Amino acid sequence: MMHKNQSQSGDTVALVSELVMAYVSNNHMPATELPALISTVHAALIGIASGTVTDGANASDGEVALPTPAEIRKSIRPDGLVSFIDGKPYKTLKRHLTGHGLGPHSYRKRFGLPADYPMTAASYSEKRSALARELGLGRPGRMAA
Repeated sequence: MMHKNQSQSGDTVALVSELVMAYVSNNHMPATELPALISTVHAALIGIASGTVTDGANASDGEVALPTPAEIRKSIRPDGLVSFIDGKPYKTLKRHLTGHGLGPHSYRKRFGLPADYPMTAASYSEKRSALARELGLGRPGRMAA
């Protein structure tokens, strides 16, 4: 006969595997990041079940030192945005944040960033915009030809 804890543990493992399979089937990610994803999803579900997690931030990370306004300004560079998680520059932060279990809103909240803090580097946005104009995107059909 199974104890209640074993049943809940089995349910959690099954739910984690379903969530991870759904995520991986719709998102490209290296196999080396899979264990971290599984661990993050499992910790999040356990946190939700125990009522200790209130937002998308990792509960295990504890308190985070908030960056100063000068550090926030320095993190926004034309060629990349410097992540407050690992200090590395990225053209776009979305995939990086997803790998850490965060979204743009929770990242801004976690580090005390303003609501208009960019998620994409200016040079990358300009390059993508120029490519879209070159392809004729955003124009009515007959004008694009």
